[in-house]
Amino acid sequence: MLQSLVSEARGISREGCATQMFFFTLFGISECCLLAAMAFDRCIAICSPLHYATRMSRGVCAHLAIVSWGTGCIVGLGQTNFIFSLNFCGPCEIDHFFCDLPPLLALACGDTSQNEAAIFVVAILCISSPFLLIIYSYVRILVAVLVMPSPEGRHKAFSTCSSHLLVVTLFYGSGSINYLRPKSSHSPGIDKLLALFYTAVTSM
Repeated sequence: MLQSLVSEARGISREGCATQMFFFTLFGISECCLLAAMAFDRCIAICSPLHYATRMSRGVCAHLAIVSWGTGCIVGLGQTNFIFSLNFCGPCEIDHFFCDLPPLLALACGDTSQNEAAIFVVAILCISSPFLLIIYSYVRILVAVLVMPSPEGRHKAFSTCSSHLLVVTLFYGSGSINYLRPKSSHSPGIDKLLALFYTAVTSM
């Protein structure tokens, strides 16, 4: 993607596009899981500070990271294989910054309903499920913060969580809109704008 931005070459091979989509999916799904793990970490730190060292040990952190990256790898391989088993017809011009699922589906010939269903199921499992865990964690955090006697303690807890909550809102909001919409409601302009949020803005 960087090469196409700095040079006049705008083409990409089928293998290059598949590789790009695999890594994008891997990193995207892994980030969904890691954001949930970070919310869980903050929940333990604020709600059970005396038990933090035992509940969030190095082993627990390693397991959370392995599950996050493992899930991203499995989903990336599955979705990439599923998408590139389709036939693409006509001038294959991807109206997007990179090889993403919605613009590739728009280029496919024939019935793509199974692929759309697979994307929807993965989005529900890998976007909505971690998001619900994040909501649960922040509800517990809010309850714990509200009963804190010290205003300084409440301010410190809110400042600790505010940046993470902002990233979660931008990442999950834009990702959900992009991947939970039906194919018929996608528009290249909106897809590009949403992609900027969940790829560039949240990483700043």
